[in-house]
Amino acid sequence: MSDVIIRKAVQEDCAPMLGLIKELAEYEKALHEVTVSLEDFTQDGFGASPVWGAFVAEYEGEIVGISLYYDRYSTWKGRRLYLEDLVVTEKLRGKQIGKKLFDATLEYGKTHNYSGMVFQVLNWNEPAISFYKKYSPKFDNEWLNVSIELKD
Repeated sequence: MSDVIIRKAVQEDCAPMLGLIKELAEYEKALHEVTVSLEDFTQDGFGASPVWGAFVAEYEGEIVGISLYYDRYSTWKGRRLYLEDLVVTEKLRGKQIGKKLFDATLEYGKTHNYSGMVFQVLNWNEPAISFYKKYSPKFDNEWLNVSIELKD
């Protein structure tokens, strides 16, 4: 798949990106939890104060993968890049697109002086866990994920 283009996301990519996010949520049996509107998603990435950035994988003029990230701060480690989602459309998984997106995100973190990159993976998602293990990550078995909803 040498004809896959990895590039920074632009505003016009938001609709297909949100489509991929919903595809991931469906795979994780949580589609009902995707409540962000296209308008908010676009504003949050390309408005006056963007809070996320992304790389997209483009194949034959179609967005087929994304790597969405944002800044995180650790009082122990300093600036960390947080990888929120790494998604490749199901029909093109296993073709190195995820690796290209992940590598582009790692390189972005290195060139922008982040101290590291952190992310989550579901404990039952064996294909993703196997993928990440190739990068010699540190899996944390101590910390629990905690979330409080501020909007209904």
